[in-house]
Amino acid sequence: MKAKNCVVLHGRPGEDEYYDLNQPSASNAHWLGWLQNSLLVNDIHCSTPEVPFAFEPQYELWKKEFERYDIGKDTILVGHSTGAGFIVRWLSQNKDVEVYKVILVGPYVDPFHEIKEDFFDFEYDRKLAQQTKCGITIFFFFFDQESVQVSAKKLLEEIDDIKYVEFKNYGHFCFEDMKTIEFPELLKECLEND
Repeated sequence: MKAKNCVVLHGRPGEDEYYDLNQPSASNAHWLGWLQNSLLVNDIHCSTPEVPFAFEPQYELWKKEFERYDIGKDTILVGHSTGAGFIVRWLSQNKDVEVYKVILVGPYVDPFHEIKEDFFDFEYDRKLAQQTKCGITIFFFFFDQESVQVSAKKLLEEIDDIKYVEFKNYGHFCFEDMKTIEFPELLKECLEND
């Protein structure tokens, strides 16, 4: 059995970036649109939610937008940065939800309390991978910003059975760092049936 749908959740843009008409919306930035199209042509319906005012994360607002989508046993969840951290919290607090696979790209869980609201004030579920058919994968660049390095380390310490994939020269997995919208390694991970 393969996945039937995917929800890809963006990270937290800066306020200047959010309001810049010359920048794509967060749900279309970096590699998100490319991944959506690549999954669609592989017969996996893919949605990229757009969280309003994402530059100033409020958990209930992100939750409301995220829960508009059909999330179940056939769903791949992909989160970038703050979006990855959100997915970890949401699954940890919704233990009855089972999904196909989770991929956390440059995950961020606010280890230095930079977000005003307690967006990441929750208990990690050590057995979170058991809510998936094919597990949880972290995509990580060792020289990413310190808050992401600490976040990835925390997730690896707090959650059992996470697959860890390290990249070279991908920065925070943003267009500015990768110099491309294509992310074939992520597509491959989405399509693998572990």
